[in-house]
Amino acid sequence: MDAVETTEDEFDSFVRARTHALLRSAYLLTGDQQLAEDLVQSALTRTHLAWRRLADTGNAEAYARRTMYHLQVSWWRRRRVAEVLAGSLPEAAGADHAGPVSLRLALRAALLRLSAKQRAVLVLRFFEDRTESEVADLLGVSVGTVKSQTARALGRMRVIAPELGAELTGARSRKGVLS
Repeated sequence: MDAVETTEDEFDSFVRARTHALLRSAYLLTGDQQLAEDLVQSALTRTHLAWRRLADTGNAEAYARRTMYHLQVSWWRRRRVAEVLAGSLPEAAGADHAGPVSLRLALRAALLRLSAKQRAVLVLRFFEDRTESEVADLLGVSVGTVKSQTARALGRMRVIAPELGAELTGARSRKGVLS
């Protein structure tokens, strides 16, 4: 087995092991399954091109995620797609065994009503558990912008989905609400 085959095998193993996690983050960034798949595919393509440089350092996933975030920011700047919002929200679910699923759906609907930048800041800050400075660096904005976008996004979430307030404060201790 030569070095090229070994490199390809390592990249294939990386893709198999990390694609699902990358897709979850991409879905939260884009709010759409097909766009998330496109975003991950584009990021993995660029990661493959840089693989020889990345394989030795062990930074392949960090590179793929950063590429994914930068591509998403580029897509925001390039095209403006009008989002279509549902005319009405479903009635609040009663106490049932599907509570976590209902919470995820309500959270998803609320995230989709935010601007793409606000959604990205919330995903990076709270789903990816990144610091304000890390988010600012990833998105290419100032820390002040991250702070203001976070505050605006959380304020908008309180307005558009007040039912999430009590659920999410109790959900912080529960793992898997967003995953």
